[in-house]
Amino acid sequence: MRVDVIMPQMGESIAEGTLTKWLKKAGDKVARDEPIFEISTDKVDAEIPSPAAGVLAAIKVSEGQTVPINTIVALIETEAGAAVAAEAPAPAAKAAPAPAAKQAPAPAPAAADVAASPRPAAPPARPAAPASGGPVEFPKASDMAAAGAGAEEIRRVRSSPVVRKIASEHQIDIGQLEGTGSGGRVSKKDILAALESGVTRAAAPGAAARPAAASAAAQAPAYAPGERVSIVPMTTMRKRIAEHMILSRRTSAHVTTVFEVDMHRTMQLRAAKRQAFEERNGVRLTVTPLLVRAAVDALKAYPVMNSSIDGESVVYKRDINIGVAVALDWGLIVPVVKNADDLSLSGIAKAVNDLADRARAKKLTPDEVQGGTFTITNPGIFGALFGTPIINQPQVGIMGVGAIVKRPVVIDDAIAIHPMVHITLSFDHRLIDGAVADQFLAHVKATLEEARFPELG
Repeated sequence: MRVDVIMPQMGESIAEGTLTKWLKKAGDKVARDEPIFEISTDKVDAEIPSPAAGVLAAIKVSEGQTVPINTIVALIETEAGAAVAAEAPAPAAKAAPAPAAKQAPAPAPAAADVAASPRPAAPPARPAAPASGGPVEFPKASDMAAAGAGAEEIRRVRSSPVVRKIASEHQIDIGQLEGTGSGGRVSKKDILAALESGVTRAAAPGAAARPAAASAAAQAPAYAPGERVSIVPMTTMRKRIAEHMILSRRTSAHVTTVFEVDMHRTMQLRAAKRQAFEERNGVRLTVTPLLVRAAVDALKAYPVMNSSIDGESVVYKRDINIGVAVALDWGLIVPVVKNADDLSLSGIAKAVNDLADRARAKKLTPDEVQGGTFTITNPGIFGALFGTPIINQPQVGIMGVGAIVKRPVVIDDAIAIHPMVHITLSFDHRLIDGAVADQFLAHVKATLEEARFPELG
């Protein structure tokens, strides 16, 4: 018997995924739940396990292809001794090309896309998977164009909540855009390309939005003819990071404030209590959980830093969900410690270590990189004095931690050698004033300098 292996839906708003790597080849034996391929989506990179034990009989989708959810990507033969079908990889759908307008390097953080979904009057129709488990059928772009006004509505439906939120914020008429996604679906790349090309308002009736390629044609080439270069396509994760960072810079009024913090007492307390803490709780005590605890206490004192902007309203979040940026060999991702304000220091340490380990092993689920209300990133682990990180939308603040370095400081009119660190806060000046931002960081500074961690004694 043959079992279909399908492209899974890795999140409520995700309609497609990119198959980035096959971990098995046709003819290999596979065990049930053994990882057989890797995918990359708008939300997360993940390894996908085999739905059955047997032999990988056929590979239907090649590496690098982007296909709709529920597309059959491979077949597994479960009968012992069955012959393996020597089928060449056949594309199930064309990968959506990334518009040239967005091939720009993007700084950290956050590969994760945590943009809030809008609340439409009626939920958009979702393409239903055939009962046989075969690929989803999307309308052809040519059919949509021929359908006139009806095609605009189809394209409007064939877009994710994230796309519709961006369109709403920038007053862009999705119906006027040509989608490059499956079946003419307007993707996040399309909407960001429209912003890059200067489309910032809803088009007048009958007017067509300028194609994204128009702005690309006006740009100078990235290299000169005959220049010695090596051209490598962006990974799916890198594209998502670039898109999210460009969107954030266009959305928020970024301002950064910097504080210098004396870590002497906190580092002394950690050194004295570390062994007992780790033996008692069975988890490593790094500096990161202490930083998370300090940020949580400051967010409780200044709840506006734990909010988001929704049009002309402020949405105060009752849950404190801290995103902690994790650098990977292939990019960067921001798993989220949910309800950090309800966790003990040991609970925060366990959550941080578990999420970081599973991020590096590609074991995170989409839910674990969504829902963050505030983010912490740590460029200091690579030696940076400090950084000015870009806000992770739709949040209004992100805290950056520099390298902890021993330096001479003046203490009570005497020179001492103490471990010092620069902590930055990038904040959205549309909502957060400088005074509030500085008060927030002053609270973090006081927690660390006075070592306010009762659990460590």
